[in-house]
Amino acid sequence: ARIRLRLRTATVAAAGPAIMRCGDVELDPLTRRVTVAGAEVDLSAREFALAEALISHAGRALSREQLLSRVWGYDFDPGSNVVDVYVRYLRAKVGAARIETVRGVGYRMVP
Repeated sequence: ARIRLRLRTATVAAAGPAIMRCGDVELDPLTRRVTVAGAEVDLSAREFALAEALISHAGRALSREQLLSRVWGYDFDPGSNVVDVYVRYLRAKVGAARIETVRGVGYRMVP
């Protein structure tokens, strides 16, 4: 019984946060669902990973290089505009006012 109890609590602790929130945007990493103002939004895998990175650092600006390493991995071409393209896709789905461009730095999610 003690072993089962420890295994159960370790599994729950490893699952991570249940729901991440930034303003009226909610992201559930376990079910991979995103809701904006109560309405569910369908995101691709990369869009979801980008939203997760921005929401987990809400209010702080993340550079393109930081987003490339978190979402696409270290081996991706840093000269690519893929971050800008996916930010545009994400803005179209969650609302342009929720993702702010910080000139010379990168992007941040506005609470």
